[in-house]
Amino acid sequence: MAPRAYWKGYLKLSLVSCPIALYPAASSSERVSFNRINKKTGHRLKQQLVDAENGEPVEKEDIGRGYEFAKGQYLQIEDEEIEKIRIESSHTVNIDAFVPKSEIDNRYLDSPYYIAPTDQVGQEAFAVIRDAIREKDMAALGRIVISRREYVVMLEAFDKGLLATTLRYPYEIRDHAEYFEDIPDLKLPAEMKKLAAHIVETKAGRFEPKSFEDHYEKALVDLLRDKEAGKPIQTVGEERTAPRVINLMDALRASIDASTKKPAAASTGARRPAKKKAQAR
Repeated sequence: MAPRAYWKGYLKLSLVSCPIALYPAASSSERVSFNRINKKTGHRLKQQLVDAENGEPVEKEDIGRGYEFAKGQYLQIEDEEIEKIRIESSHTVNIDAFVPKSEIDNRYLDSPYYIAPTDQVGQEAFAVIRDAIREKDMAALGRIVISRREYVVMLEAFDKGLLATTLRYPYEIRDHAEYFEDIPDLKLPAEMKKLAAHIVETKAGRFEPKSFEDHYEKALVDLLRDKEAGKPIQTVGEERTAPRVINLMDALRASIDASTKKPAAASTGARRPAKKKAQAR
């Protein structure tokens, strides 16, 4: 069964356009998740919205949205009023510019999506836009409305489709200066820099996401399996405090000695246990 589209609309480059669908490229649904329960009965809890002033439960049809323009004072906004805001990007990803990807600050990257054409007629136009992006080796910037919010979106050619990444706005990025202002400018000894560079070289490798292992998730799955099987729960692993560096030069030399004596362990890339079997009933 084909995945369900998260958003449908049109991709437009100048006068060329085609119907497209947007699909989330990442998901956290495979992670172990917990429900709030009543410890006495084992029943699941449900949330209930109550009036903050009188404590009375509020029925679903009486729940609205409001903007706080003064302390405790809200301007009520109806869904129909918000729907009156209609901009082109509500149903169209309009490519505005092409920029070198190296110029895009990583702090602005938000959520990834896949884009694919939705019908046979538009596939040629889609391929034209995709290949133009690929051949120029640049990122296209456009605009899209998702869940009633407009985002700037970065488009890249990806396999047979496009990879779209929503970008944050400048007002969402915190200025780094206040976090780094207390870091002094140090002139490091040449030998110290050389030793550090050597350690980097010995640990150099390729970006292989398949080698990533979520140790906490695996331990959590094992815990749930033991719990379901009625086994006693054991402490898993040990949290170690990082040693305090007294002499940085000695620590660098010791790091090199450790890496030469003991070869780096190859990643097993072990497949995570199936969660469905691990979940408690």
